[in-house]
Amino acid sequence: MPQFAYSFTGYSQPHVRASGREMDISPKTAREICTSIKGKMMPQAREYLEDVIDNKQPVPFRRYKKKVGHRSGLIGFHVGRYPEKAAEKILEIIDNLENNGDFKGMDTERMKIIHASAIKGRKVKSYKPRAFGRSSPSHNTLVHIELAATEV
Repeated sequence: MPQFAYSFTGYSQPHVRASGREMDISPKTAREICTSIKGKMMPQAREYLEDVIDNKQPVPFRRYKKKVGHRSGLIGFHVGRYPEKAAEKILEIIDNLENNGDFKGMDTERMKIIHASAIKGRKVKSYKPRAFGRSSPSHNTLVHIELAATEV
């Protein structure tokens, strides 16, 4: 069994952390969602992700934006998508983060996300059989999501 550690260390203020390890979501969309929710308050981040799941609010794609369509609901960055699967998984981690804050006695309405990162995990290797005895690789990269919040 691998032993996981947080990349978020050395923060002196009281804070809570939550992580989702080896999640089967796209690393690129997970990275874009993490950059968009970092710095938001917990209720705003929850509402934002619920709007992404309902296709009301797009996630701006800042780095992985080639051949991605423009969305009308964006300000500043015009390119975006609605990554529903990744938003659902990150919403589960936000639930876990709120529960950790309740356990430590923090007010979840005043908690602010100070760290959100998506880190590539291990690759699940598989191969698709092709014609004439050949095969093509079909690898799946898993993702580690880390969130940290503090009370403001």
